[in-house]
Amino acid sequence: MTLLAKGSFEVKLNPQPPESEVGDPSIGRLSIEKQFSGDLEAISKGQMLAAGTDVEGSAGYVAIERVNGRLKSRTGTFALQHTGVMNRGMPQLSVTVVPDSGTGELVGLVGTMTIEIVEGNHLYIFEYTLTQ
Repeated sequence: MTLLAKGSFEVKLNPQPPESEVGDPSIGRLSIEKQFSGDLEAISKGQMLAAGTDVEGSAGYVAIERVNGRLKSRTGTFALQHTGVMNRGMPQLSVTVVPDSGTGELVGLVGTMTIEIVEGNHLYIFEYTLTQ
């Protein structure tokens, strides 16, 4: 049975300096820190890689974050993988639980998260199942 969790989160993105001799310095690297509230009471930390283009409104990013807290009544950690593309202003975003990343009472967690920004507020809808 698919379950639903809703709430909001605060996010801090901090640009990180390029690592010498690792990748292309034009690819941005940022640290991520989030505080979730609502059905998911948690913090997360992660990293993002981003690339812009010469075309206004076009860019892409990938990110991984480790979430640590309580999902409704269950505690544990899990990882989220982001893939985001902006194609001339048209956003496309996928946020998925990394398979088998759940720990504690979140072992077996499978799911996807939808993120909306409404009047500057970050909202999430998390559709998930627990297979164990």
